[in-house]
Amino acid sequence: MATTAAQQKVTTGTAIKTMLQIAPPATRQMQLISWGFTLDGTPSAAGQVELIQTNVAATVTAHVASGVQPLDPNAPASLVTLSTTGTGYTATAEGTVTATRTFDANLVPSVAGSTDINYYYQWMPDERPIVAAGAFLRVRATFGGAVNMSCFVVWDE
Repeated sequence: MATTAAQQKVTTGTAIKTMLQIAPPATRQMQLISWGFTLDGTPSAAGQVELIQTNVAATVTAHVASGVQPLDPNAPASLVTLSTTGTGYTATAEGTVTATRTFDANLVPSVAGSTDINYYYQWMPDERPIVAAGAFLRVRATFGGAVNMSCFVVWDE
């Protein structure tokens, strides 16, 4: 959540890296509404950014409750699990994933002359994917050279 400073960017890498992970509770699923990312520069080599559901958590920097902002200011607090193996960002370990569901993937080219790259996708109501209860939603990135990224996911619980 941006307060006295701008929202933070996190550097990608040359190996696959979970930039954001969201863990719904074991008893509830969540429906995706939109997602996106911004790169603050042109990657030195093409990369891939994907939105997937996995069966295994990455080890992440744990999010705090104030960083999970509802669309409706009168909504109750989110029930996502906040922990280093739950909802968080910038993974230090990916875990051994054995099953995934891909919701969206974006190939990002290295574009000469561009200064930033933005991507945004919003599902129509009848096509919104469902993240299973107890699963993990991840925004993962892989680039040929590191670039700073900020990303977001909007969902309904």
